[in-house]
Amino acid sequence: PAEPTGDESPGADMLYSSGTTGRPKGVKPVLPEGPVDVPNPLIGMAQSLWGMNADSMYLSTSPLYHAAPLRWAMTAQRLGAVVVVMERFDAEQTLALIQQYRITHTTVVPTHFIRMLKMPDEARNAYDVSSLKAVVHAAAPCPVPVKQAMIDWMGPIIHEYYAGTENCGLTALDSHAWLTKRGSVGRAILGKVKIVDENDNELPAGEVGAVYFADGPGFEYHNDPEKTASAYNRHGWATLGDIGQLDEDGYLFLTDRKSFMIISGGVNIYPQEIENLLVTHPKVSDIAVIGAPDEDMGEKVVAIVEPLDWADAGPALAEDLKTFALEGLGKVKCPRQFDFLEALPREPTGKLMKRKLRDEYWSKTNA
Repeated sequence: PAEPTGDESPGADMLYSSGTTGRPKGVKPVLPEGPVDVPNPLIGMAQSLWGMNADSMYLSTSPLYHAAPLRWAMTAQRLGAVVVVMERFDAEQTLALIQQYRITHTTVVPTHFIRMLKMPDEARNAYDVSSLKAVVHAAAPCPVPVKQAMIDWMGPIIHEYYAGTENCGLTALDSHAWLTKRGSVGRAILGKVKIVDENDNELPAGEVGAVYFADGPGFEYHNDPEKTASAYNRHGWATLGDIGQLDEDGYLFLTDRKSFMIISGGVNIYPQEIENLLVTHPKVSDIAVIGAPDEDMGEKVVAIVEPLDWADAGPALAEDLKTFALEGLGKVKCPRQFDFLEALPREPTGKLMKRKLRDEYWSKTNA
C-alpha cells in the first residue's frame, strides 16, 4: 500500500524445541512492535559480531526446520546475502561447497567440527577454505581440544554463542576471547546471566548452579502453562535447563544439562566432561555418556561409543578407552561400562538424542 498499515509488526516464528530432553514444545515469543524494517537482535549480531552483509555467501549446514539454521538463513537473506543450503551435513561436501561458492559465513554444531577433523589429512587439506570470514557454532558445548584444533586449522574466525529456541537470552564470544577464556561460551549480549542455587538464590562467581537469564525477551510454551511456569523462577528469570558458572569477568562456562546429570553413589557426575575427553580418542567417531540403573550405586556411568572403524568395536577398544578415561578424568568419572553402536541417534541438526538412549537402558530394568 502507498501508506503504512496500522500494524507493521513483522510477526515472529513459533518454532518447536528439538525434544532432546522430552516431547518437543512450541515456543511462542512476544511479538515485536514497530515497523517491519526495524533490525532485530539477530541482524545486529550478524553484522556487528560476524561482519555479515549483502556481499556475504552463507552456507546453511543443517535442516531449516531447526531454530538456528532457519533464523540465520533468514537473517542472511534479509541482509541481501546469498544462501547455499545443504540437504544434510557431510564433512567433505561442506569443504567442497566452501571452495566452490567462496563461502564467507557458515553456522555449524560441534559434531560437525569433530567429523571434519576426523577426515584424513589429505582429504581435509584438499580444499581451499580461505574465503571464510566467520564460522559460527552453537547448540552444544564444544570440547576444548576440538575448538583449539579448528582455530589452528582455520584461524581465529571461529565464533560461538549460547542460546535456545526460547530466545530468552544469549551469550557470545570470538576466537580471541575464547583463547583467554578456554571453554567459555561467552558473555551476555541479550539478557543478563544469573547463576542460582536450588532455592533460586543468586550465586557468586565461581559457584556452579542453574543458568538463568534476566531481562531477556519473554516467551511461553504453547498450550503448556505448567511447562512455562517451570521455565521461570520466582524472580521472573528464565532458564534453558543448563548448569554452569560465571567467572569474575562475567564469562559463562557450561557444565551440562540438568536433566543429563548422573548421580552415582551420591556423587554428581556430568556426562559432557566425559564425552569431551572420549571424543578426542583417535578411534572414536562419536560418543554418548548416560546414567544407567545400578543396584548398588543408583546409577552407573555408561559410555556408548560409535567407533571410527566398526571393526575396532569390542573388548580391546573398551579397555583402551577405560585407560584413556582413567588417565584423563580419574576413577569416579570413568565409565564402568562401554557399549558400541554403529551410529548414535542424532538429529539431522547434529543434536544427540540422549533421552532415547537413556530410555532404552532404563526400560530394560523396568520391564
